[in-house]
Amino acid sequence: MDPMDGNRAASGGGSGARGAGGAGGTGGSGGTVCNGVSGNAVVNGPLTQAERIYSIQFGGGAPTPVTPRQVPLPQAGFVNRSREFAALNAALASCTPDSPPTTIVITGLGGVGKTELVSQWVRRELTERFPDGQLYADLAEVRHDGGIDVGGVIGTFLRALGVHESFIPAGAADRSAAFRSATAGRRLLVVLDNAQHAAEVRPVLPSHGLTVVLSRKRLASLEMDGAVSVTVGPLDTDAGVQLVRRWRSGAPEPGAAAPDPGAESGAAARLVAACGGLPLALRAAGEWLIERPHMSLEAVLRELTAEQLPLHAADGSVAAVFDAVTETFPEHTRALYRFLGCHPGTTFTSAVARAAGVPRFEDGLRDLRTAHMAVGAGGPDRFRLHDVVAAHARSRTRDVPEEELRATRRRVTDFYLVAAARADHLVLGRRFRLQEAPDVLADRLGQDAQGLFGTEAEALEWLDAERANLLAVLRTAAGEGRPDAVWRLCESLWALYHSRKHYADQIEAHRLGIEAARWEGRVDAQVRMHNQLARAHYSLKEYALADTELSRAEELLGLVADARLPGIIWETQGLICLAREEPERAIALFERALRANEGDAHGIVVQTYNLGQATLAAGRPREALELLAGALATAEAERDDAMRPRIGIVRGRACQALGLLDEALAAVTDAALLADQLGQVVKLAEALELTAELGDRIESTQVQHASRSKVRELRQHAGIGGPMG
Repeated sequence: MDPMDGNRAASGGGSGARGAGGAGGTGGSGGTVCNGVSGNAVVNGPLTQAERIYSIQFGGGAPTPVTPRQVPLPQAGFVNRSREFAALNAALASCTPDSPPTTIVITGLGGVGKTELVSQWVRRELTERFPDGQLYADLAEVRHDGGIDVGGVIGTFLRALGVHESFIPAGAADRSAAFRSATAGRRLLVVLDNAQHAAEVRPVLPSHGLTVVLSRKRLASLEMDGAVSVTVGPLDTDAGVQLVRRWRSGAPEPGAAAPDPGAESGAAARLVAACGGLPLALRAAGEWLIERPHMSLEAVLRELTAEQLPLHAADGSVAAVFDAVTETFPEHTRALYRFLGCHPGTTFTSAVARAAGVPRFEDGLRDLRTAHMAVGAGGPDRFRLHDVVAAHARSRTRDVPEEELRATRRRVTDFYLVAAARADHLVLGRRFRLQEAPDVLADRLGQDAQGLFGTEAEALEWLDAERANLLAVLRTAAGEGRPDAVWRLCESLWALYHSRKHYADQIEAHRLGIEAARWEGRVDAQVRMHNQLARAHYSLKEYALADTELSRAEELLGLVADARLPGIIWETQGLICLAREEPERAIALFERALRANEGDAHGIVVQTYNLGQATLAAGRPREALELLAGALATAEAERDDAMRPRIGIVRGRACQALGLLDEALAAVTDAALLADQLGQVVKLAEALELTAELGDRIESTQVQHASRSKVRELRQHAGIGGPMG
C-alpha cells in the first residue's frame, strides 16, 4: 500500500522505513521499551511514565534558529540609482517593528534591473533592519498559463522558516494563515519577483516586516491597499556611459593607440541607446567589450552593428543585442544556449545539460554568466536564464529543425524519468509500483542519472528543487505524445507530492497521467493514477472530488489482474469513510483491502491498523484492541517500525475507552518514544497530547506537566511555537 501518513523522519525515514528494533523496540532515550497492554507485559505507574516522557529529547539540544538569506547577491558595476534608492528609503521609513507590515511595489520593464536594485538595497540598507531573515521567490519559475500555485510558494517559505513539513497545512488558505502566524513578531523581508496580479501577492504577505514586490506592470489594487509604488526606468545616457567606461577602464594594450575620449563617449552613448538603457542588454554587450580590449569602442560598435544591432531604442533592441552577442559565442556556448531554448523547465543543472548531449557545459555556462545572461538559482549547481534572455533563447529555436528539438526534449524527459525513479526508490523504499526498477529503466532509456543524490533526504531535496522542471517535462511529454513517459513519471512523483504536499502540482500531473495511461491502454496505470489523484483531493478534504476519481477507478477493476490495485482503491475509500464518520462502511472496505493484501506483510499491517481504527470509531474498543494487537505483532516480526507508533496511539485510545487508563498510558508512552526515535513529528505530538489527556484522567500532575512541557518543546522544534491547537 502507498503510505498515507505525512509523518517522516527528519533524515528521511517514512512509512516504508525499517528500524533496528525488535519486539518491544527502543525508546527515544536509547533504553528498551518494555511496556505493553496484553499478555504478560509489565505496566509501570504514572511516575515512571512521566520520567520516560521527560527523556524525549527531540534529537538533542535546543532548536537551531533559522534565518534564511534567499535574496540574490548583488553584482558589481551598479550605477546611478540614487533616485530609486531615495524613494525606497522613504517608503522604508514607515516600517518599524511595531507598525503594520509595509509593502513596496517596484515596477519597470523586463531587464531594467529591478532585481539587482533590490539586491543592492538589501546589502546597503536592509540586512540589519530585518535580522530575522530574507525570503525570495521568483514567481516566473512556477507560473503556468498565467497562474501560479500560491500554496506551493507559501509552503516553501514555511520550510525556509524552519516549520516542520508535517505541520504545513494542505490548503492554500490554511497555509497563508500559518505563514502569518510564523512571521508574527519577526523582522522579516519578503521579496516576490515577477508578480503579475495582486491576488498572487496577498496570500504571501507576512504579519510583520517588509514585502517588496517586483512587477512589469502597476498593481493598482495593492496600491489601494496601501502599498507604495516605485518605478524603475532605463538608465539615462550619462549613467549608461559611466557603466560602459567602467568596463573599458585600464591602460590600453601594448602597441595599441590611446582611445580618443570624445569618440569613446559618443560610441558609448550610441551603445546605451541601442540597448534601450536596459542594464541587462548593456551587460550582455559588455561581455563583447571586455573580451576585445585591443579594439576601440567605435570598432566594437561597428562590429556589433554588422550583426544588425539597431542604433536606436526600440522594442526589438534588446533581442537584437542578444542576437549579436550570442553570434560571437564559441560553438559550445551556442549549443548550450540552443539547449536552454528548448529545455522545458525553468532552471537547469550540469546533469540535465550533459544528459541532453551539451558539450563543454562548464565553459558555456561561464560565458553565459560572464555576459550576465545566466544567474544562480538557489543551489551550487542550479542556474537559470534571466526571463528576458529565456524568451530570446526560445525564439532562437524557431530555426532549429523540429526533429532536433524533439530529440533533445526526449533526452531531457528520459533523464528525468530515470532520476525521479531513483529518487522515488530512495524516499519510499519498497512500495508497490507498476513500472520497472530504476536500473532496468536506465538501461532501456540509455540514461543513468547516477550520483545526483546518495541518501533519502538528498533525493527528496532534489525532487523538490526540480519540482517546476518535472511538471514542465510532464506537460511537454504529454503534448508530444509520450504517454508511457507521463504515467511513469507521475508514479515516481508520488514520493515528492506525498512528502511535500504540492497538491496543485499533484492534481495537474495526475490528470495528465490518467489521460496518458488511457492512451497507452494501461488500465492498471489508469487505476493507479486515479487513486493518486484521489489522495490529493482526500488530503484537501475535497471528498466529493476524491469519490469521483475512485468511482472511475472502480469501473476498471474488472480489467486488472493484480489484486493490490483493488486494495489501494478500497483503502482510500475506507479512509474517506472514516473522515466522514461512517465507520461501518469503512470497516467493510478495509476488510476487502486486507484480503487484497494477502502475502504482503506491510499491507497486512496497514490494513489491520486501518480496520482497528474503524472498529474503535464504531464503538467496539475490545474488538479493536484485538485487531491492533495482531497488527503490532506482525509489525514487530517484520521490523515494520514506522507503523508501530500509529498502532500504539490507537491501542491507547482503545484502552482508554475500556477504562484501562494505566495500560493506555503505557502504550501511548511507548508510541511517543518510538515516534521520537523515528522522527515522526505529528505522531509524536499526537501521542504527547493523548498522554496529557490521560494524565488529566488519572489526576497525575507528573504526567500532565511532562506531557505539556514536551508539547511546547516539540512545537518550538517544529518551528511553530505557541500552544497545541
